[in-house]
Amino acid sequence: MPPIHYQDHTDTVERKLALLREAYSAGQLDVAMSLAVSLRDTLGYERQSAPPAAAADVTAESFLPVSQLPAPVMQWARGWLHCRPLMLSETLGIAREHEPVDLSIALKANQIMDPGRELRVARWDAAQRRLYEVPSQVYSHTRHEGQVRCRLVFQADVAAHESGHYFLFAGNSLAECPDYVSDLRVAGEGYGLDVANNFYRVALSRQTGQIERLTYAREHGLELYAGGKGHGEPPDIDWGHDYVDQGNFQKLRMRNWPECPNFEVVRGPLCVQVRRWGFPYSPLHPLFTPSRMHTDITYTFYSGVPYFLKQGSMDMVQDFRIEAMRDDEWVFSGYSFTEMVWIDADGRLHEGEVPAAQNDALWGVGFYNRTSRDSFIALRLAHEAHRRDSIAHGGVPTLHYAGHGQLWSRYPAQQTEMKAGMSLRQKNAYWLAPYPVQNAAEQIQATRQALLTPLVLHSEMPPNLAGAAAGGRPLARYGETPDTAALKPRIWQTLREVRDEQLYEIDANVVDLGLICDVRERDGRVQILMTMPHRGRPVYQFFVSQGGGRVSEGIRERLLKLPGVRDVVVDFTWEPAWTAARLTDRGREQLGMMQEKS
Repeated sequence: MPPIHYQDHTDTVERKLALLREAYSAGQLDVAMSLAVSLRDTLGYERQSAPPAAAADVTAESFLPVSQLPAPVMQWARGWLHCRPLMLSETLGIAREHEPVDLSIALKANQIMDPGRELRVARWDAAQRRLYEVPSQVYSHTRHEGQVRCRLVFQADVAAHESGHYFLFAGNSLAECPDYVSDLRVAGEGYGLDVANNFYRVALSRQTGQIERLTYAREHGLELYAGGKGHGEPPDIDWGHDYVDQGNFQKLRMRNWPECPNFEVVRGPLCVQVRRWGFPYSPLHPLFTPSRMHTDITYTFYSGVPYFLKQGSMDMVQDFRIEAMRDDEWVFSGYSFTEMVWIDADGRLHEGEVPAAQNDALWGVGFYNRTSRDSFIALRLAHEAHRRDSIAHGGVPTLHYAGHGQLWSRYPAQQTEMKAGMSLRQKNAYWLAPYPVQNAAEQIQATRQALLTPLVLHSEMPPNLAGAAAGGRPLARYGETPDTAALKPRIWQTLREVRDEQLYEIDANVVDLGLICDVRERDGRVQILMTMPHRGRPVYQFFVSQGGGRVSEGIRERLLKLPGVRDVVVDFTWEPAWTAARLTDRGREQLGMMQEKS
């Protein structure tokens, strides 16, 4: 059989752009629309395979062999091959409890098969002289030229002006998807989610992904919402990210989207993230479809903390004029709050009206209720312009917004020319804890300062690691070491015999295609978790058992032939979504992708 070349079986972005121009010039608008969809799909793949935009926080070269650790630690981490010490230093003098740490991790492809299964985090307890596992979460798994990249989230506890020592472990082919207990709960599909932790519950619009309602997880369960009819679209409490174009002709909004044009969703026990991006829509879309200001917004919700984050950018892709734009507006119907607060440029929190001299120098705004102590306060962490001289840091709150209740609205620029390449960027945290009765300003200011100054990462070993004690629950669960998973290597090997017969001439098996997410075996009972490459092929049962005209045996038939296997159950998941990063080296070779890189 001649060598397979990837580009013989697909088309590049450049080729599709040329075909699109030809079809449009010929008046073949239906063909042009189909090409636009196909072009979008190719761009999606290229995003998955693009080189990393920045250096990793933890590099592949910084990992050490677990065999170099003291014997008690090496035995505790039995089953894992690689490790990396992580020292987190606190520099502000503010004790950190459950602080989210989000790191970019790089590994060589031969160091790890699946980061979601194999990466684990442990904390060094200096008093007990031992390690214990802490919950962690992997997301944004990518692969480029033999290097695996992902993001890793865990929560750290570090005393003021002290350092906490952690270890990252990688590389265990027998590892299983971990299941951690967490207060973070998520329901729904796509970007239309309900997200809750011990402090709040947020409902995202099923139409646009914007925050629609927020309920406090307190006894009286205050619910914040925006009543009324909106402006023809469903009312949300987050009304941000829109602009008015030249001559006050029309307002273009993300909230006019009938559905998100582009989105990514991360779901897990420590972090839920919803990112949406695209061009705001005209009220008469698609009559007016300007591609002028690109908007990109991400909500991030963590377990165990009384705030969530919003981060975003408004990027100008051509020259045009605006009359106004908003990037942080919140509207609450009714009168849930009685007091206003604001934060000045020095980070100090004040109560009451904003003095006129401070109107354009606000680094936090919000409300609280004098009796219930419910509060909603924006802690503005970053608000900056790129390739533009000025940006307004306004957004004065009001307790009496006519027809609604409470509101603030920040206009970073008004009545001005925007130039291609300009960008306005922001990062906000929204505080939802009860407003403190005592020392409120100090506590809220400390939270903001901690968010502005995260823990500092070093790679030093704990000073007393050599005296590590034995004992404690090991890192590996049952089924993750050779003595508790004798069948598992044969199960994985047998799964490599199950091919995707829609790819006729190559060994396209379910393992090398990255369709197997997890393998568990207990007392001869095997549980397989698998996925599919895209939602156009939702019938995963195609691979599970013989039938439907298929000649070869499926997963169940093959595994049941293994000595010691008594039963096989195959479950399915779309979370996290399959990407090309899940392909093994052999899978890439079979698909002709390795030759393209050589």
